[in-house]
Amino acid sequence: MVTPAVEPIRVLLVDDHAVVRAGLRMIIQSRDGMTIVGEAGNRDDALALAASENPNVILLDLDLGGDSGINLISEFAAAAVDARIIVLTGLRDQDVHRQAVLLGAMGIVKKEKAAEVLITAIERVNAGEAWLDPSLMAGVLGEMTRSNKAKKIDPEAEKIATLTNREREVIALVGEGIKSKEIAGRLFISETTVRHHLTSIFDKLEVADRVELLIYAYRHGLASPPK
Repeated sequence: MVTPAVEPIRVLLVDDHAVVRAGLRMIIQSRDGMTIVGEAGNRDDALALAASENPNVILLDLDLGGDSGINLISEFAAAAVDARIIVLTGLRDQDVHRQAVLLGAMGIVKKEKAAEVLITAIERVNAGEAWLDPSLMAGVLGEMTRSNKAKKIDPEAEKIATLTNREREVIALVGEGIKSKEIAGRLFISETTVRHHLTSIFDKLEVADRVELLIYAYRHGLASPPK
């Protein structure tokens, strides 16, 4: 039986420094299962490439010289609807990081981290997981909770009531940061079944991905926030 070929993760680089892009390209292209589909140093080129190349992951620097990477995050959602964004930054401002996540970024990687950290982040985010440190996730949760209270959002009890016991177990394990393969082992089910449960959970709770599920679960007591 021939194993079907796995499509490489398609990565778009957005950084205004050519030498930085060259280094990132060398790191990513050297890994099996990843390929660079485009590079951009400014807003217009980034949006054009996002629309034409349909990347899986966009690696975005927040400081683009005259352009703000923060402002690009929401624009990427329209230009490349299936792309997931990882912010690669030298900025240590947690408020900026939190704003990036609230706008849609699924990962934050600091530039001083090792190349292996970046590669792992790309793999995890491409798989639909978040790459955020616990303190940042807690901050995002607090921000969204305050915002929801201000807007007087209606209770979500009816949605939560539609969850099965197994789906609640899956949510709790996702909240612990456990990956699909480990969840399958814990619950003695297949990874395919885990994916089916997650699809059902996303549909019932009206969340788009694991990041939104984590925030929803923490807010409504379906999982415990990281300490």
